[in-house]
Amino acid sequence: MKLVSAVIKPFKLDDVRQGLSEIGIQGMTVTETKGFGRQKGHTELYRGAEYVIDFLPKVKIELAVNDEQVDAVIESITKSASTGKIGDGKIFVSELEQVVRIRTGETGSDAI
Repeated sequence: MKLVSAVIKPFKLDDVRQGLSEIGIQGMTVTETKGFGRQKGHTELYRGAEYVIDFLPKVKIELAVNDEQVDAVIESITKSASTGKIGDGKIFVSELEQVVRIRTGETGSDAI
């Protein structure tokens, strides 16, 4: 099992959710977050004063998936979240040792 974490632009969340639904992914965790990479923020003018916005709004999506679903999930997120511009985000994949469904006590793939 793998944990797929993706950091994307907030306005692409619905597109990513729909793309993942189409390949059979039923659940995910979404967290509103802030960050920057090569994009490095930007400046804004407010009431005549210039402000530097270092951290840009982002959305972090986390999914627990079976090993055989990882490539399809990565492809779906990449296709759905891409704008072709800097700041589209990143996808991280890490190993999941164990998953337990709290309500039923199911473990492993059954808990996903």
